[in-house]
Amino acid sequence: MTDVTYTRLGSDAAAALMDQLCEVYTDAYGEVSGEDSNVKTGAFRDRATGALSARNYELVTATAGDDLVGFVFGYSLRQERDWFAGLQPAPEPGFTDERGGERTVVLAEIEVRKAWQGRGTGRGLHDTFLGGRREERATLSANPAAAATHALYEGWGWQRIGTKPGRPGAYYREYAVFMRPLSLAGRR
Repeated sequence: MTDVTYTRLGSDAAAALMDQLCEVYTDAYGEVSGEDSNVKTGAFRDRATGALSARNYELVTATAGDDLVGFVFGYSLRQERDWFAGLQPAPEPGFTDERGGERTVVLAEIEVRKAWQGRGTGRGLHDTFLGGRREERATLSANPAAAATHALYEGWGWQRIGTKPGRPGAYYREYAVFMRPLSLAGRR
């Protein structure tokens, strides 16, 4: 088995890799009956391109030799992003306060090519990304019906805190929302 190398990159390098990121994304999901993969990949490209300008954006790639086999990206949550809008159950007062915009990191995407799934590549991406962040906590949202994915996240230390409605044009009507604290060791 080829060793996997994890590399941290900023938004300029990520922009240059956008076509490759889209290829990994498409491969990770494979063909779904009744679904137009071009629409889903186009929506991913729009999200991924929009994220490039987010505060403290970071991409971590997983490569095996010269092949990009997975990636994760995220950014610091800003108060005006209103990430937790409509969260149910309603959070306690102060939960959504970003205190200067660097309290929470959003793990926006984590994708691994089908052939590399189940080999620890996703966990390596996850741990590399979160291990270098300085925020207090992390959040992500997921398909609310993806029980296997939820179990994976919970095994990695995430806790489901509720659901929130999808924004206009979002892929799902609602999303499961997860949180986890980040260790002090990961803070810069």
